Amino acid sequence: QVQLVESGGGLVQAGGSLRLSCAASARTFSTFSTYTMAWFRQAPGKEREFVAGVPRTGDSTSYADSVKGRFTISRDNFDNIVYLQMNSLKPEDTATYFCAARFGHMIHTMDRRYDYWGQGTQVTVSS
Repeated sequence: QVQLVESGGGLVQAGGSLRLSCAASARTFSTFSTYTMAWFRQAPGKEREFVAGVPRTGDSTSYADSVKGRFTISRDNFDNIVYLQMNSLKPEDTATYFCAARFGHMIHTMDRRYDYWGQGTQVTVSS
């Protein structure tokens, strides 16, 4: 059983910052570094959308245009954690943020390409 557990969400004013964390653990999720990790988000009434991704080696990153220059994804393959640093937050960033994992090196922006999901953490940005 694979588990991805997000934390770090909360309420913040516009212009503020939050850092989300996703801890991965599983009896068979033996090698965290073999999985590409990503963050998605879903606002009320909207489809889930790709936010950022980092391949298993951590040597590159990919971002949605709406968060480029403000968000940074990173991973720690020793502690099996992936982070999303969010700066200059805007009210339109308000959503439930999900961590996702897929086996392999390729970052995909489509959620159906990911095999494992966390339960989500709520981020609310007030104006």
